[in-house]
Amino acid sequence: MSADAARTVRAGRRTVEVHRPDKVLFPGGRAGKEYTKSDLVDYYRAVAPFMLPHLRGRPLMLERLPDGVGGPTFMQKNTPESYPDWVERVEVPKEGGTVCHTVCGDTATLVHLADQACVTLHRWLSRVGRLERPDRMVFDLDPSGDDFAPVREAAVLLAELLDELKLPSALMTTGSRGLHVVVPVNGHDDFDEVRAFARDVADTLVEAHPEKFTTAARKKDRGDRLYLDIQRNGYAQTAVAPYTVRAKPGAPVATPMAWAQLDDPGLDARRWSIEDAVEQARTQPWAGVLTKGRALGPARRRLDALRG
Repeated sequence: MSADAARTVRAGRRTVEVHRPDKVLFPGGRAGKEYTKSDLVDYYRAVAPFMLPHLRGRPLMLERLPDGVGGPTFMQKNTPESYPDWVERVEVPKEGGTVCHTVCGDTATLVHLADQACVTLHRWLSRVGRLERPDRMVFDLDPSGDDFAPVREAAVLLAELLDELKLPSALMTTGSRGLHVVVPVNGHDDFDEVRAFARDVADTLVEAHPEKFTTAARKKDRGDRLYLDIQRNGYAQTAVAPYTVRAKPGAPVATPMAWAQLDDPGLDARRWSIEDAVEQARTQPWAGVLTKGRALGPARRRLDALRG
């Protein structure tokens, strides 16, 4: 196939044209395998049944790399007028106007976004119709270096604290450096309330382990400590979507995992890639965890009692 040839892909009830399918988006490098736009399309089409439930109804910010990893990156909020009219959009208020975000509700949209070299999908933590009230709370465990042991330890301690608060939690590799811990909330609280609660949870861990963890937003204030980042929990903020590919060599994937898999000695933030993330998705590692969002009121009272 010539570099400029197009490929036609069947996606649900639609047919989507993929332009320059042989374009290399992930160069091989020293030991890695190279992946093309066609590989990205095939991955997103295969993972769609597992990924779409985490995307439906949520505004997206799209990370586009038309020339692949190593080339310029564009963070796209507004949906281009050139996108097909069957791609769902939502007008979101912002200071001085609105933003027309893309919403991905079907496989065809996912394939179209891959054709547009949208490598990584960043999702809102709230849904259309209730944009001010999130139904997810996210803790981003961000290490200061490449050692994954502090990330593993932080995840265990955070899970224990959330258990004490009677809040369920789900674990995900970020495909970059750390892990995300995701908590389903019931959508009754606004972003300010959810973020304040998340900050108090993080502060509780920092107070217990001040030499290991920090909530300092500035890198220079963190030292060698792991950063407990709760800043995703804000209006118009985003978090990487489950099963999205990251713009890194080897095409790593932000992958949901079971808590038991935290014991895997080979685990790191890039454990899964487009080669094996679908296989992991088939194990349904988050089954039953996110089905019922929890009220934060009772958890807040338990946290206040713990903190004295």
